[in-house]
Amino acid sequence: MKKLRMSLIMILSAALILSGCASWNKTQKGAVVGTAAGGAMGAVIGKASGNTALGAIIGAAVGGATGAVIGHQMDKQAEEIKKTVPDAKVERVGEGIVVEFSSNVLFGFDKSSLSADAKTNLNKLVTVLNSYPDTNIELQGHTDSKGTEAYNQNLSEKRATTVSGYLAGEGITANRLTIKGFGETVPKYDNETAEGRTQNRRVEFLITANEKMKAAAAKEAAK
Repeated sequence: MKKLRMSLIMILSAALILSGCASWNKTQKGAVVGTAAGGAMGAVIGKASGNTALGAIIGAAVGGATGAVIGHQMDKQAEEIKKTVPDAKVERVGEGIVVEFSSNVLFGFDKSSLSADAKTNLNKLVTVLNSYPDTNIELQGHTDSKGTEAYNQNLSEKRATTVSGYLAGEGITANRLTIKGFGETVPKYDNETAEGRTQNRRVEFLITANEKMKAAAAKEAAK
């Protein structure tokens, strides 16, 4: 019975986030979904939606009044990123932020070295990230379906590692950064078209609250 109840909570919470209910803002969604969230739930939602960023952010959620405070802070940070880095796609999800750069912004085709334009864009992002030091940043590398799975897996890891190294060199503390490579396994766009393949060659930044931010948010929520 307990397992059934938890499954129902996870399904309903997933439905809330994935449906994008128009009557709820993202801060409110974060507060509700985070109450039932956890690593297991995040993994389920990430797999079901084909969106690893979504799953990871939901898995890191706190929920309740604390989650609402965190969500408000993430609203402000997301708006700053949108204004500062116009070449990035910025999405607020629950208690976190997903920043997406396609490879044509960061990398040349089949390359893992950063272009001059990429460094310019990353420098803009670093300015905002350094203004919000109490966040964790997970870098997820992805590729299109061209080439072998093994080659694409390696390329996605190299790209995430390159970006992580650059951010660290620009003042982002290393303990805020983690990397993951997904190769071609989680396409968000249509690999049957040239445009879709270009969009699938991407690096996503997942910004979530660290323990210090969570503690401060819990204190504020308790006032």
